[in-house]
Amino acid sequence: MSEKLQPKKNLEQLWIIRCLSALLLFGQILLHLIQGKTYYRKILEHTVTAGPASLSPVLLVSGFAGMIFTIQTARELVRFGAVDSVGGAFALAFCRELAPILTASIIAGQVGSAFAAEIATMRVTEQIDALYMLRTDPIDYLVLPRVIACCLMMPVMMIFAVVVGISGGAFAAAQFYQVAPEIFLESVRNFLSPSDIFIILLKGFIFGTIVAVNGCSWGLTTQGGAKEVGESATTSVVTTWVAIFIMDFILALLLFEKPI
Repeated sequence: MSEKLQPKKNLEQLWIIRCLSALLLFGQILLHLIQGKTYYRKILEHTVTAGPASLSPVLLVSGFAGMIFTIQTARELVRFGAVDSVGGAFALAFCRELAPILTASIIAGQVGSAFAAEIATMRVTEQIDALYMLRTDPIDYLVLPRVIACCLMMPVMMIFAVVVGISGGAFAAAQFYQVAPEIFLESVRNFLSPSDIFIILLKGFIFGTIVAVNGCSWGLTTQGGAKEVGESATTSVVTTWVAIFIMDFILALLLFEKPI
């Protein structure tokens, strides 16, 4: 019986070790960033990957999510005669929470998994050892450019997601519930404040850091062969999603919770 439980125990220990490795990697990234060691050409390359290359799924998901959310909320608000509040309810829930979470999840699935797979492949094929032989620090060459690219592009992608989501919400409200786009957008403007835009950008920066650091960490700690590369890529996405939701909960408590 104990032998059957042993693999599960080893798996749990492995997850804990690799999560701690991600925290250690984050500290190393901060140190290298302060020292100014990075490769700017690599930053530009990964910026394209984290930005324009991921724009289409972000816009599609945000547009349809905005329409779906509006259909669900507008039906109840119109029934109670609160037509003027349709855009406001949409703004509070979608713009503050749903758009950042959806965008970060898409980037984690497309970009974070790619980071993990690329670095894991280099790890198991001893390419990272070759970098050490060439006196090149893998954190400077592989990790830091990816982290900077994600931190720069994630807030931009979230702004695009919010704009497209609001457009989709206004379209759905007008087509299905005869709520004029002017009324919808005015309600959005009344409920959102400039501080909400700052919060969206802050979430983008933090979520981008989580996606890049977690993906790179799982790649660097991969051992074995092709099977382990695939496992690192998929598991990095799952752990990134968990970390994003935990961080979003913490940010919600810090930024929106008010004492009674």
